[in-house]
Amino acid sequence: MKKRALIFGICGQDGVYLAKLLRDQGYEVHGTSRDKEMANMAGLRLMGVYDDVTVHSAALLDFRSVLQVIDDVRPDEIYNLAGQSSVGLSFAQPVETFEGIILGTLNILECIRFLKLPARFYNATSGEVFGNTEAPADETTPFRPRSPYGVAKSTAFWTVANYRESYGIFACSGILFNHESPLRPSRFVTQKIVRGAVDIAEKRAEKLTLGNLDVSRDWGWAPDYVDAMARMLKRDEPDDYVVATGKSNTLTGFVDAVFGCLGMNSSTYVETTPDLMRPTDIRVSVGDPAKAKAKLNWSADTTMPKLINKLVDAELARRRAT
Repeated sequence: MKKRALIFGICGQDGVYLAKLLRDQGYEVHGTSRDKEMANMAGLRLMGVYDDVTVHSAALLDFRSVLQVIDDVRPDEIYNLAGQSSVGLSFAQPVETFEGIILGTLNILECIRFLKLPARFYNATSGEVFGNTEAPADETTPFRPRSPYGVAKSTAFWTVANYRESYGIFACSGILFNHESPLRPSRFVTQKIVRGAVDIAEKRAEKLTLGNLDVSRDWGWAPDYVDAMARMLKRDEPDDYVVATGKSNTLTGFVDAVFGCLGMNSSTYVETTPDLMRPTDIRVSVGDPAKAKAKLNWSADTTMPKLINKLVDAELARRRAT
């Protein structure tokens, strides 16, 4: 029989790519959205998996709702990719961020325990849990988050670890550093930069206004990262893994490379404003994926500048198609 997977947050960037990966691996794929009738299925359609997945309505903060969908689907694997995913937005919406990430994770774990379901569970956490990383962070690096989002992801990580140790649940957390794709919404700075630069190249805009450019991030390609998620649940024992490229690049360098792809000099078009800066920010963020390489046989195939070329090419193709 086909293995059955349930993806909470299937309509988001990672949910879409994971759905495609699991479909291609022969899984029966189910997913959730808060309201399936109103959900944005554009990503699933774009990746050609819309007709191959079953989407259910489920609200992560409603225990009964989560229990119902897990009991109905009875999955072999559960992936928690839902919850507020923007670091910047978490400063404006800290309560929603905390509830969605922490209580949502707890509800899924409690349902697995309550149903005595032998499902394997993956929880998405973030490199934001580490805060500044002067040296690449690995699974033993202490947490020092610098945003409501990072604090919430830290709490969810330890909740997963507690349920794994207390109840014997096969539960893993992936500590994923920044990973991008054309499916990112424009509120994410990478897509704001790509779309803003293309707007300028097409004479639709004259300037691109950004916040703090004096930061460095470990950027990878989202389809690579969902492959790491799936590999975690295929191991004999549950564990937690850093998923990253191991290389950090400055945001200034990212901006320069995007404009360079379009034959432009970014200094002519980019300006900064304090209005777009966060109350606190991580100066340097970089992960050490050695454990994922050793135990999952995983490494990031796409790093800069290949990542930037893919993002720019995808945006140009999207505009030609509309």
